[in-house]
Amino acid sequence: MKAKRRSQSLVIGVTWYTEETWSQVKATAVDPECFEESFAKWKAMAVAARRNFQRSGVLALECQIDPQEFFDWCALNNQENNSTARGEFVSEKLSAAHEAKA
Repeated sequence: MKAKRRSQSLVIGVTWYTEETWSQVKATAVDPECFEESFAKWKAMAVAARRNFQRSGVLALECQIDPQEFFDWCALNNQENNSTARGEFVSEKLSAAHEAKA
């Protein structure tokens, strides 16, 4: 008997904001230069990036950042609001959501 091949896709979380949450997180970031000049420019970049991931077979899930939840997470984990922390936060949220479904 042959084992069935399961197609496994790579799943990533894409940091996602509303205009208000983008402004709040950017205002307190230690690396504001990592943000686009405006929310509109950020959104255009984020939509294009998500589309490119999906075209390459990567499931890119939007992960909304709640600023207060993120700031609390930073305090709890002794992190600054920087790109690394934002990525780790989104990764943890995606992992927690996946485990909750399992």
